[in-house]
Formats: sequence, structure tokens, C-alpha cells
Amino acid sequence: MPQTKHPGNAPQLLNRLTVPGLPARAANAHKGDFGHVLVVGGDLGTGGAVLLSAQAALRCGAGLVSVATRPEHVGAGLARLPETMWLGVSSANQLMTPLARASVLVVGPGLGQAAWGRSLLSAVANAHVPQVWDADALNLLARTPLALPSASILTPHPGEAARLLGISTEAVQADRPGAARKLARKYASICVLKGAGTLVADPAGRLALCDRGHPAMAGAGLGDVLTGVLAALLAQGLDAWQAASLGVWLHACAGERLGVEGRGLAASDLVAVIRALLEEHSACQA
Repeated sequence: MPQTKHPGNAPQLLNRLTVPGLPARAANAHKGDFGHVLVVGGDLGTGGAVLLSAQAALRCGAGLVSVATRPEHVGAGLARLPETMWLGVSSANQLMTPLARASVLVVGPGLGQAAWGRSLLSAVANAHVPQVWDADALNLLARTPLALPSASILTPHPGEAARLLGISTEAVQADRPGAARKLARKYASICVLKGAGTLVADPAGRLALCDRGHPAMAGAGLGDVLTGVLAALLAQGLDAWQAASLGVWLHACAGERLGVEGRGLAASDLVAVIRALLEEHSACQA
């Protein structure tokens, strides 16, 4: 089905010249200067999702990274990422203290749609800090309307976008720019509509297109990595539009660089390449 055209309102193409950069760090910089990302999710059986987001946030420069997940996942998480802080939470009440300490939130990776995930999402929605919503956070949002804090980013794939808009996936794909803009307006947030030709939209109708990437990126966990990248960029001071534009471009370029090796690309493979690309684009030290 052909995509609807929007003459006179063409998207900006994301490339090395149009995406923003991070400023170089001062010689006396410390971890408190670069934000505290809290990743919330990882119901039973899906603990790897929050681990991927946390790893990406850590490697993209967030000063501190914490994970709130099922208690059963804490040991494995600490063993894999000892630089991050892991908290086992069985109820939303246990989330209050880590929420108060965070400057940026990621919610959705592996969250599930059962009572545990629903209670955690409600708590997160009431925190007034920039947030990145993905996966089951979006599926729950489609079922239970919530007001997102300002400066938030939604990262739906076409199926999730369809549920949020109450239309078919085919309708989303037929007019991806229109769907992205509608979601941005509906939730007063930046929308990253994933897929071939990822789009970034803001509530005012601004639109950017990323034409990078590779078919080898069609696999599990790559969205979890993207959420961590976006959160790290927010934590380091970019606004939601800037973070989404730079993060989407870095993620796609990393997949393109690795995709030449063919099938079997694992989401965790991207993290080191994204880190290298970020340094090429925005050197840590001037």
C-alpha cells in the first residue's frame, strides 16, 4: 500500500551534519554531571530486556545507571553489569525511593502486561522527569490512558503505534509520517516510529527521517538497546528531540556497520559500535 505524501512538509534527513552532538566533558567532570538513568521492567522470563537497556545507557555515557526489576533477575544482572545498580521490586511501593533518585526513566522493556507491570507503570507515569517508553509500556498505555511527563519519548514499532491510535498496522504503514505526527500530538511527546525508515516526530509536526540501517537488524532486543541509548543522551543534557534524533541515527548506523557481516546480529553486538560512533561524532574530550 503506497504511503500518503505530505508535500511541502518533507522530513529532515538525519545524517552526520543534521544530528546534534554532545558537548565535550570538562576536565573536572564527575558522574553526577551526567544523570542517573533508572530502567524499569523485566518481568519473569524477560530480564534480558532491561539488561540490554542498562548496558546501552552505561556505554553511551550516563553517569549512573540503575535497574528496577523482578528480584529473581538481580543476581544475573549484577554479574553481567557490575557497574550498574540492581534493585528487586515486588510492588510499586518499593519503586518510590529509586524513582526519587533518578533523572531519566526507561520503562517498558520486558515489563509485561500483568498486575506487576501495570503497577510499576502507574508509579513511573507520576514521576516528573524525562522518560522513554517502549514495548509493554506502550501496550499498557493503549489500554489505560496515562498522561506522560513532558520531555518524554515514545518508541513504538508499527504494531504498537496501531494499538495506540486505534487503527490497523496496515494503516500505520500506509501513512507513517501521519501516524508519527498523530502520536506525538496525542501524547505531547516525541514519537520515534521504528521500522525501515524510522521517523522522529514532535507535537508541533516537525519530522525527521533516518534512512540508515540494515535488514540484519530484524531481531529481538534491538529496541531495548535503543531505549538505553536515548535515556543516556537525555541524561547528558540533550532535549527529547535532540536525543531521539541522535540516538536513532547512532543505532541505525551501528546496525548498518554490523549488518555487512550478515544474519545473526545480536542486540548486544550494537552497544560497542554505538559507543564508538558516538565518540567519532562527539568526542568526550576536546
